[in-house]
Amino acid sequence: MDAGTEESWGSLPVELSPGVMRTLKELRFLHMTPVQSATIPLFMTNKDVAAEAITGSGKTLAFVIPIIEILLRREEKLKKRQVGAIVITPTRELAIQIDEVISHFTKHFPQFSQCLLIGGNNPMEDIKKFKECGGNILVATPGRLVDMFRRTSDGLDLARSVKSLDILVLDEADRLLDMGFEASLNTILDFLPKQRRTGLFSATQTQEVENLVRAGLRNPVRISVKEKGVLASNTQKTPTRLQNYYMICRADEKFNQLVHFLRHHKSEKHLVFFSTCACVEYYGKALESLIKNAKIMCLHGKMKHKRNRIFTEFRALPSGILVCTDVMARGIDIPEVNWVLQYDPPSNASAFVHRCGRTARIGHVGSALVFLLPMEEVYVSFLSINQKCPMQEMKPQPNVADVLPKLKSLSLADRAVYEKGMRAFVSCVQAYAKHECSLIFRIKDLDFASLARGFALLKMPRMPELKGKTFPDFEPVDINTDSIAFKDKNRERQRQKLLAQLREGKQEQERRRKGIRNEAWSKQKAKKEKRRKLTAKRKREEGSDVDEKDMEELLKDTRLLKRLKKGKISEEEFEKKLLQSEKKARTEAVTGSESEG
Repeated sequence: MDAGTEESWGSLPVELSPGVMRTLKELRFLHMTPVQSATIPLFMTNKDVAAEAITGSGKTLAFVIPIIEILLRREEKLKKRQVGAIVITPTRELAIQIDEVISHFTKHFPQFSQCLLIGGNNPMEDIKKFKECGGNILVATPGRLVDMFRRTSDGLDLARSVKSLDILVLDEADRLLDMGFEASLNTILDFLPKQRRTGLFSATQTQEVENLVRAGLRNPVRISVKEKGVLASNTQKTPTRLQNYYMICRADEKFNQLVHFLRHHKSEKHLVFFSTCACVEYYGKALESLIKNAKIMCLHGKMKHKRNRIFTEFRALPSGILVCTDVMARGIDIPEVNWVLQYDPPSNASAFVHRCGRTARIGHVGSALVFLLPMEEVYVSFLSINQKCPMQEMKPQPNVADVLPKLKSLSLADRAVYEKGMRAFVSCVQAYAKHECSLIFRIKDLDFASLARGFALLKMPRMPELKGKTFPDFEPVDINTDSIAFKDKNRERQRQKLLAQLREGKQEQERRRKGIRNEAWSKQKAKKEKRRKLTAKRKREEGSDVDEKDMEELLKDTRLLKRLKKGKISEEEFEKKLLQSEKKARTEAVTGSESEG
């Protein structure tokens, strides 16, 4: 089916309820997209559906509307804690977005309750909310949903609640499998009733998705919606209203070009994609310092509680920059995104399409730009063939300001920035080495010196990929990096305390190595006497002859030692008596030698 025509909601073979029509009018969705017109009638007539459609084609409404309509037409109305529909998504941001769309509909149907189950929220609060408010429609991420099924000891019997399930939707199914949720999905499917309608939605079909279709769907109807147009050749995977660009520049020029671009597009809304969480942390901090009068936010998968707030806040902004990883690449609908900038190419070709799809959504126009190194230029042809993604070249801007010295000064002024830069470089190199298109993205051909200059590093980090290599084109800063302090005084105090402990540990090791003891003289003497006693005992057991005088002195010293241990004499008295004993022994030895003479 082509995505080039739109029909009115009234043309559906099944009639939609007045409340649904009212919501569509409020949301200003006056016409259906092709994936909606194809999917809704099938879903509402007891068919399982496996839908593949380009990103931004309106897949969310294609399953939200059938969910509402099917639950409205149930013969037996749902009770508060009975679950009628479950929507599973790979990320919490997408789950928040779908929950928000559903809430627009359920406000006209107060008999339906909905519940959002995602990571980052307190599970006990989720249980409390479900018990008090119910959850006829659940929107969840796989990990949290499995966790809820297992919380029977906390008074939640979700397995019983889902016996009334009518619809299961797996959104961004290929991403669910890519992120390693296959085991969680199988666990969830085991809890659900077999008699249900299942919808599987994705922008790309993979072999793993095909296996999931066979396992979870019963005789599914397959729907595939492609872009219509000459350029698309009926197989283009990105919207035709999306302008795709690429820029070829060296690694040490990329950041300057990015900053120049963002400074000249402050009034617009941008997503800037990096390959790793560490790169997001480092470059996000750098952009905050280098681009004034612009709202800059960071979001990546390792963030815990802040993710939901940042995502919601950025969606509401009229303009701004969101620095992020591929956690934002799938299914996320952020209003009015003008540019998607890919500082690092994604790890696989399909992720490229999904990143670009965050703009030019549902009829809007948008643009995307990917930065490539000279040796990666063949990636453009690869995308054109593999993903049917036409691209135009954008030339690097001449005479752009060099912001790398400023970035170096930030590292020198704050150890937090310095450490983030080192971690970002290491993570970037490691991600590059794992790229799926290893014939194009060759780690052996990567110019590490140029890359390090692009990160504004003060020195090269120690890592396996750099072992045995020299970098004459990289000039480290002549400074002892241990002297760089944290701006945060608490962190700096902790660092200094740790350094002091390390120094003390090294000194202790050095003392042990050289045989230096810092024990009190009396303790050393006590240990010596203990060794003498053990030696004498061993000799007696072996039948060796021990000098009678030595034995007498040994026993005397041993008695002194016992008295010291029992606290009957002080250390000073112990030392004094030992000295007297030694002096007496020396006198006797001298007297004996004189008498012999």
